Amino acid sequence: MTPSHWNLEVPSDFRGRLARAWLLTAVGALLISGLFVILIVASRTPGVEQLFPLKNFFHLAIVVHVDFSVLVWFAAFGAVMWTLVSTPAARRSAWLGLGLVIAGSIMLAASPFRPGEAIMSNYVPVLDNTLFLAGLSVFGIGVLVSSLRSLFNPLPGSVWPAEAGVMRFGVQTGVIALVLAGGLLLWSLFALPPWLDGAQYYEVLFWGGGHVLQFAWVQFMLVAWLWLAAAAGLRILIGPRLVLGLLLAGVLPAFLAVWGYLYFEVSSPGHRTFFIWLMAAAGGLAAGPLGLALLLGWSRSERTTDARQRGLRTALLFSIGLFGVGGALGFLIDESNTIVPAHYHGCIVAITLTFMALALYLLPRFGFAPASARLTRLMPWVYGTGQVLHVIGLAFSGGHGVQRKTAGAAQGLEGLAQIGGMAVMGAGGLIAIIGGILFLIAFARALLSRAPAVEVHIDKVAHHA
Repeated sequence: MTPSHWNLEVPSDFRGRLARAWLLTAVGALLISGLFVILIVASRTPGVEQLFPLKNFFHLAIVVHVDFSVLVWFAAFGAVMWTLVSTPAARRSAWLGLGLVIAGSIMLAASPFRPGEAIMSNYVPVLDNTLFLAGLSVFGIGVLVSSLRSLFNPLPGSVWPAEAGVMRFGVQTGVIALVLAGGLLLWSLFALPPWLDGAQYYEVLFWGGGHVLQFAWVQFMLVAWLWLAAAAGLRILIGPRLVLGLLLAGVLPAFLAVWGYLYFEVSSPGHRTFFIWLMAAAGGLAAGPLGLALLLGWSRSERTTDARQRGLRTALLFSIGLFGVGGALGFLIDESNTIVPAHYHGCIVAITLTFMALALYLLPRFGFAPASARLTRLMPWVYGTGQVLHVIGLAFSGGHGVQRKTAGAAQGLEGLAQIGGMAVMGAGGLIAIIGGILFLIAFARALLSRAPAVEVHIDKVAHHA
């Protein structure tokens, strides 16, 4: 099978420019997330901490860091994909969605400098201040405007089930899951009992919709896996019909979430348990088989000397491995220890690494210069190795009793196992940060370089061949 058709074509009209703007927004979210890491460290540095006006800035900044590194980054990169599978219709709403997302993101970035309480609720941690909540609302409306515009203006189907049509199907099912998550969020908002407040309020508010949102992110990741495999020159042994079935299996369980709302009160233990089991039973229905199929295809592919293709292959390997490890750790959770963050961190960084590698690959397709071949090859090794160590350290520490959502002396680390596990976690995190910096450097250098028109032209010719 020729793998070159497992991709999404970049249109020559405004959709190409819009998708490029979404890509810049997505990477900008990662940059802002990284800047907040610097501010977080500075806010705890003696002599420098006095420059920050709010005593709890450390906790406020962590919330915004997490939201930009997951929510804004994933949604904006998903928008790159759903823009490419839409028709040129509803142009104004397309740009409106992007504008609202950018405006909301600016408000989110400014919110830690205003007084408020940091609430580390699952899926969407929040700052309980007006600027953050307004920014989150504007951001959410922008995502829904953009995704609904794509959903109601899909590209016409190709010869079915051709690779390109299956890729579009994967993106559109991800959009459907995202819109469903937004609907469930509104359902929770109106169904919340009046006695809930503070951390409990936001935990219940985002619980159901947050779980369904993960189905959307995974669908986008699966499409990106196929795209990376094709770009890396790997043999894709699995046919379009089977991929279509896997993508369908990946999204259908998301609709069972409605049963969790019809049958259980949103604040009840039953509602909470329902979504835990839904994710455990169905979160990897498509990712597991597809990941194994891609790895099998890799084992039967010819070796490549192209540095960029080698980088894409490495990113795909680490992404599939991290997602598998993260998913497996979910079955080991029996209490609130650091196995919990090891589980979701493995899954989240698997998606992040996939999007990072695809972002570098897309640069010349959007008219920019190609990313450095050396950095494209090096970045996945550094970032992936760091994240593997980070996840292993968290999982090992949790197995020896280290509790989650604690830091410093509050962790109460005792013995070599706990201290060693958390040391591995910290070292892995530092290595992963270096990998993230390498990505930003590679991306920035490509933006600032002059795009070779010949290479872009050749790429387009090869795509249509």
